[in-house]
Amino acid sequence: MKSNMKKKPHIAEFKFKVAIEAIRGEKTTAELCQQFGIVSSQLFKWKKALLDNGQEVFKNGTPTKDQGQAEIEQLHATIGRLTVENGFLAKCAGRYQ
Repeated sequence: MKSNMKKKPHIAEFKFKVAIEAIRGEKTTAELCQQFGIVSSQLFKWKKALLDNGQEVFKNGTPTKDQGQAEIEQLHATIGRLTVENGFLAKCAGRYQ
């Protein structure tokens, strides 16, 4: 018997929230699974991943806003460059049509 259930993608923030709730132990696994609409095996995987890899958060320090801002500025520069290139190519294409 095949099930038509598809895997539901979850964002990292959701996984983190669920794993933290599981670690707190204030609710049972069944209650958490029902509350968040996941299966228990997924809950255990996320909890284990957080416990195994949680130290990575503190390894290189917490990311600062400056790092994110630098990435945003780089993306804006790329967008600007591509806009100029597209404008140039559109002018060139217009001349030869």
